[in-house]
Amino acid sequence: MKYNNVVLIFAGGVGSRMNNGSLPKQFLEVEGKPIIIHTLEIFEKSQDIDGIFISITPSWKEFLYKLIKKYDLQKVVKIVEGGETSQISQYNALKAMNEFVNEKTIVLIHDGVRPLIDNEVIKNNIDSVTKHGNAITVKKAIETVITVSNDNQVEQVLNRDDYRMAVAPQSYHYKDIYSAHSKAINLGQANFVDSAQLMQNFGMKLFYVDGTTNNIKITTPIDYYIFKGILEARRVNEIF
Repeated sequence: MKYNNVVLIFAGGVGSRMNNGSLPKQFLEVEGKPIIIHTLEIFEKSQDIDGIFISITPSWKEFLYKLIKKYDLQKVVKIVEGGETSQISQYNALKAMNEFVNEKTIVLIHDGVRPLIDNEVIKNNIDSVTKHGNAITVKKAIETVITVSNDNQVEQVLNRDDYRMAVAPQSYHYKDIYSAHSKAINLGQANFVDSAQLMQNFGMKLFYVDGTTNNIKITTPIDYYIFKGILEARRVNEIF
């Protein structure tokens, strides 16, 4: 079976900034459910996503399998072992999905600790890839952006309306993203910050889609409590 639209979830972080001991941040629970399950369930329920591939720290692979079974996530096709960098982790997952996709399959690349993605952003990513060949989800800059020098001087105060923050998902046709990853690995390049930087390095013209301010990456304790607060606010709104 060849899938039309798939998502690659990379969840290899160890959560060093969360101060939560040995438990990786993606497995911290919010409202009785691990963060990564909150993320996966959005793609599980999306009518636009056919399959889910996950790259995970090797020592947590079996634990994640148990969670997938517990929460009955039917769209998870494969869980693969991640590598030393997020780029290598993504490459491992892309290789693993080869038999399930074709050249035109659309791949959304998403963080396991971004559990506030919504169906509109998913659909807009797919539409942009169909039209332009790729999609980089962005958020508007909500703080003043400046450039600085090495001696602590502010060099420029920029107009924040002209700037965006690249988040996730970042989406491409399978043939394009896999080809770029393969080239990078063959050249010994394994430390690109994200797929947008990787693709631009190999000459791809990138297009963006607007995301939401809620689409946070849970990296610090503050992010954790923001996520928890958003879920609580949603529940209250549903009641009233």
